Amino acid sequence: MRNVYIENNSLKDSLDNYLKLVNVVETEEVPTIEAVGRVCAKAIFAKVCDPTYNASAMDGIAVCSIDTANATELNPLVLKEGQFEYVNTGNAVNQPFDSVIMIEDVINNEDGSISIIAPSKPWQHIRCIGETVVATEMIFPSKQRIRELDLGAILASGNATVCVYKKPSVAVIPTGNEMVEDTKDLKKGKLMESNSRVMSALVNSYGGEAHRYNICVDDESLLEETIKKAVKENDMVLVNAGSSAGTKDYTKRIIERLGKVYTHGLAIKPGKPTILGIIEGKPVIGVPGYPVSAYIVMEKVVKEVIAKMTSISSQTRDKVKAVMTKRVVSSLKNEEFIRVALGFVDNKLVATPMDRGAAAVMSMVKADGIVDVDWNSEGIEAGEEVEVELYRPLDEIKKKLVIIGSHDVVIDIIGDSLPVSSAHVGSMGGILAIKADSAHIAPIHLLDKDTGEYNIPFIKKYFEQDMALIKGLGRTQGIVVPKGNPKGIKSVADLKGGKFSFANRQNGAGTRLLFDYQLSKYGIDKNEVVGYEKEYTTHLAVASAVLNGVADCGMAVLSAANIMGLDFIPVGEESYDFLVRADMLEDERIKKFIATIQSPEFRAKVEEIGGYTFNDIGKVTIVKC
Repeated sequence: MRNVYIENNSLKDSLDNYLKLVNVVETEEVPTIEAVGRVCAKAIFAKVCDPTYNASAMDGIAVCSIDTANATELNPLVLKEGQFEYVNTGNAVNQPFDSVIMIEDVINNEDGSISIIAPSKPWQHIRCIGETVVATEMIFPSKQRIRELDLGAILASGNATVCVYKKPSVAVIPTGNEMVEDTKDLKKGKLMESNSRVMSALVNSYGGEAHRYNICVDDESLLEETIKKAVKENDMVLVNAGSSAGTKDYTKRIIERLGKVYTHGLAIKPGKPTILGIIEGKPVIGVPGYPVSAYIVMEKVVKEVIAKMTSISSQTRDKVKAVMTKRVVSSLKNEEFIRVALGFVDNKLVATPMDRGAAAVMSMVKADGIVDVDWNSEGIEAGEEVEVELYRPLDEIKKKLVIIGSHDVVIDIIGDSLPVSSAHVGSMGGILAIKADSAHIAPIHLLDKDTGEYNIPFIKKYFEQDMALIKGLGRTQGIVVPKGNPKGIKSVADLKGGKFSFANRQNGAGTRLLFDYQLSKYGIDKNEVVGYEKEYTTHLAVASAVLNGVADCGMAVLSAANIMGLDFIPVGEESYDFLVRADMLEDERIKKFIATIQSPEFRAKVEEIGGYTFNDIGKVTIVKC
């Protein structure tokens, strides 16, 4: 039976109503030294003073301040035994003494007396009783998370234990016949289960205590028993996958039988098929199965629920303003969360949108922040200022070199040596990013069909200021085919008449321009090419499509074929170079970039892949525009 109806409820309204149903967990007493990260349930009051006695704050001598009144540098005052007492830092200062003189200011005499050259003031260099903490004063308020640096004051005030909210016990139940635990079990039709590991780590970071259950196969009775058990054993239950409208999506029906579903479907993208339910007074949430959807629901929903259960305000991330580098079209019916790469170009923070797919897990790994597009908005225009929720510290982002343009695996190698924020938008996209001051460097490989020259004709066409072209790598473009080339494809000419399916690059990519040039050369209309409209944003994605039988062939660089173990039919050599504004050449990030690509370490890593040449790599050519 299929769930035929998924609602489209406001995230804010649904969450506000749902949180009213969530109960705060019980409290417990724990040793103070184990309380870091826990939420204080009752205000902590000092049981003792700190210090509990008048303590010397210096190494020196304790004296009666009144006895020192006449001491001057011209007329040193001699104090005899009984008029002073040697003390170290932390020693008690006993009556009648009420002042401490630092040992550096004391002159020792041969007869055992001492001389001083300045008077001391009452309670000088003494930590008086209760100076730091006074018994009965409040040391720490309730409903706040205890930090490492809070421990000192709590312990010093005589509190060996503190009352905290229990960590909510949260069950994480992965589901799906296709999921496996071990890479040894991966085969066609099987996927590695990783969502529950991420969800468990997030639960722990939110202040909960995750209990991951074994993968539950798509059996309604088995899943129902697992949820029953999890509800009995935990304060909260998360069921991953099975929340949508498929024939094997059982979560909603089970929650309805065991409790009540309050929401099925949030107006968010990704994350729409979320279920908010209650069983036996405990939150039970159906979390979508796609990795990015799951993460968004954890951040926007589960974190808020755990905060309510522990009676604190949720932990918010810092937000900053940035300028969007590329137009983003959004639906009017969903609040959309756009992953972005960030970087500072000309002291301006720029945000480049990344892959928006709900399964695009690497977009979360590489994202520096998230932009929330309101569900009443049709999107964001290039150049528009947006608010970004930061996922990395701003100081870290400031160090990043922003590389936007054509894809190559060498960008990842560079990113292993330098802080890099990158986006694969094709060579033309890179040129436009440089033109809009949205990137430091644009990797490009654009063939001018009239001259046969790479890159420079396009630079002169699109820029009016002097530009610099950093010589990159020579590489071979060609057709990738399965090992052994079972269909006997020899050239682009074989695509005529739609005989073979093709994995194409995105519009604006240099590889796409080269392919279109090849089609024109052989008199092939693009409509004859099966798969022409399906676009892949990287060479590796094209190679993967061929490797896995999605396409019979595709155009990519030799290195991608090498990595994927595919056969390769060369089409031509090209220059994969790096465009930068000439006035940016003195920027330290650009200097480090050039040094990196010229380094023996970089060359060694690239040679391991194969398919590249290194003639004049790093050489700078000024292009007069």
